[in-house]
Amino acid sequence: MTSLLDNPVAVRRAAMDLLARREHGRVELTRKLRQRGAPDELIEAALERLTQEGLLSEARYLQAYIAYKARAGYGPLRIREALSQRGLNRGDIEQALREAQVDWSEQLQQVWQRKFAAALPRDPRERAKQVRFLSYRGYPSDLVARLLRGCLDDD
Repeated sequence: MTSLLDNPVAVRRAAMDLLARREHGRVELTRKLRQRGAPDELIEAALERLTQEGLLSEARYLQAYIAYKARAGYGPLRIREALSQRGLNRGDIEQALREAQVDWSEQLQQVWQRKFAAALPRDPRERAKQVRFLSYRGYPSDLVARLLRGCLDDD
């Protein structure tokens, strides 16, 4: 089922097929089109036109990705790192995280309740286990510490 992406129409069609499934960042879309055999000059022209038409938007991609990962229980640190690895601009990532309609404290509490049944740690070993899990999920250590002290709601 390999299609030849050797003309502008084929490259645009492939890009639009990918965008129809979900939002993509420019770097990610470029990589996928390259893997399908499209030459760089055709990719660049197609993506530029899609951007001008409003069909390819880094801002929309950032919003969708942050919302998806937050719903999946990931915190801002992990999301920021994943977006950086996807080749997105650090400033754009920071702005999108600030503008995201996510209450990270509430997210943290929900993740903690699902995983640990809202049971505060009874000993240092259990505390370390909870801290490790929540930190791995991408929540800031100060937020995790406040949660495990039982004073997350004391803002």
